[in-house]
Amino acid sequence: MTSSEKAGFSFPYSCRNGRCSSCKCRVIQGDTESFGEELGLSQDQKSAGWILGCVRSAKSDISIDVEDLSKVVLFPNRTLPCKIDGISLLAQDVIRVVLRFPPASKIEYYPGQYVDLIGVGGARRSYSIANAFDTSNRLELHIKKVLDGTMSEYWFNSAKEGDLLRVKGALGTFFLRDVAGKNLIFLATGTGIAPVKAMLEGLSEIPTCEQPASVTVYWGGRIPSDLYYEFSGFDFRFHFEPVLSRPSSDWLGKVGYVQNVLLSEGSDLNNAEVYACGSDAMIRSARELLVKAGLPERSFYSDAFVSSGPVEK
Repeated sequence: MTSSEKAGFSFPYSCRNGRCSSCKCRVIQGDTESFGEELGLSQDQKSAGWILGCVRSAKSDISIDVEDLSKVVLFPNRTLPCKIDGISLLAQDVIRVVLRFPPASKIEYYPGQYVDLIGVGGARRSYSIANAFDTSNRLELHIKKVLDGTMSEYWFNSAKEGDLLRVKGALGTFFLRDVAGKNLIFLATGTGIAPVKAMLEGLSEIPTCEQPASVTVYWGGRIPSDLYYEFSGFDFRFHFEPVLSRPSSDWLGKVGYVQNVLLSEGSDLNNAEVYACGSDAMIRSARELLVKAGLPERSFYSDAFVSSGPVEK
């Protein structure tokens, strides 16, 4: 728990190790000190007074410019037992895992958040939740195979229904804010589509008067098989744009990177909110390009899948 949380103030966060920049904020007054590397900031940002709250502590009374989530009721982070309820292949290197929790261990979360999964031998990895809140007390995860990965070895070679695991969650602040009347834009790469899927399912459950004006999803992969999920059944204004970076000659869709495709279409960003999930490189590029194009910085929310030592998303 960070010092800000102990004081009753909730920061936006994701990786908590100074890499993803979800907790980026600007010091207006006062002094702070770093207890970890701020890899998620450029030198120019550091010179302009930006810090990463997850690896900083206050040396004095401070005033900072940051989104205040204190009015959001964040669910407690609890470590709960669960069993594998199902495993299926979504793509050659992606599986769908469903976890079932006992009735006495209710898992609560906002669509978009993630959990830490503790496996056999104590191996621990972070995975985004791929379904909206489920009254049957189940979580869906989309897990990509990682070369020589300890957990990948388990998931793709030995995991089976009924295996007992532990989950800590819910974690992160990647979830929808007040979206009524907004033009929502989702950017995803790879299994970054998992929390997007959860948020879209969550949107279907809110009253019409609270729904966004429009929803557009840009999902990027290298080849068609990387885009393993089909969107359907939404009752709001919805558009899906698949994007490939290494297409074959017969590909008729968009080519390149999701953030560049979005900009090329000349979308009005004034009333937009962007939620980006996937590779760190995509998120850094998208934030910079979209803010320069007119998107208010506070209208860009992200969850970067970054390497963090023993924990990977």
